[in-house]
Amino acid sequence: MFTGSIVALVTPMDDKGNVCRASLKKLIDYHVASGTAAIVSVGTTGESATLSHEEHGEVVMLTLELADGRIPVIAGTGANATAEGISLTKRFENSGVVGCLTVTPYYNRPTQEGLFQHFKAIAESTALPQMLYNVPSRTGCDMLPETVARLAEIKNIIGIKEATGNLSRVSQIQALVDENFIIVSGDDASALDLMQLGGKGVISVTANIAAREMAELCALAQQGNFAEARRLNQRLMHLHQTLFCEPNPIPVKWAAKQLGLIASDTLRLPMTPLTSAAIPKVEQALIKAGLR
Repeated sequence: MFTGSIVALVTPMDDKGNVCRASLKKLIDYHVASGTAAIVSVGTTGESATLSHEEHGEVVMLTLELADGRIPVIAGTGANATAEGISLTKRFENSGVVGCLTVTPYYNRPTQEGLFQHFKAIAESTALPQMLYNVPSRTGCDMLPETVARLAEIKNIIGIKEATGNLSRVSQIQALVDENFIIVSGDDASALDLMQLGGKGVISVTANIAAREMAELCALAQQGNFAEARRLNQRLMHLHQTLFCEPNPIPVKWAAKQLGLIASDTLRLPMTPLTSAAIPKVEQALIKAGLR
């Protein structure tokens, strides 16, 4: 459940900005049918930054309800205040989620010791499995391999979503942790390379609209068939890159609407719709990936 193609699911909204239950059900059904390994609910791609604390919990619980045991659900529980991270995490105890994905605190830029104490406090507040999430481009702080190794000694911290795009991080972390510690990519464009170095999968933006393809890519990598995996990845590469031509999840929400997976590409301010200049770029990427 923490390996393979895990989708960083968008949070579909109606034209008024309310969470759209019908579109969320359609998305979940699509991922079940496509072989997606698990769903991350209300991560960065799920617009966690613009949902209220109450909405955050409601979307995760609705995702669990609509998934109905057919696919594992991982709750995004990141916060820049440790107390809020603990509160979110405890909200999902005994809810049915299989674990939590917790991003490094953003904006306040803690030290490495601050990062260690933050994640330690959250992990010790719950029995739920915890996956760390390192994405310096979003948060303004970088959790170093030595800090990851210290945290890996805590029983329920089971892995990390490494989204620096720096492939050397894989071997640096592997050299310091137990072989059972899970490393997954948070960067679609370099995910296959990470898996070739021993990573176990990807928490994927691309999987929102190419779920079957990303599931197949990860399955091929897990089988050691990297030649075939690379051929598939080359077909998807322009899409991996173009889905970040504007800040995520702007392009992927637009694409999901175009493919009929959600009814509206509405986002919460300060996120704004895909610009007219970017629309043909994303459209072309969908065509190159064989999705149109």
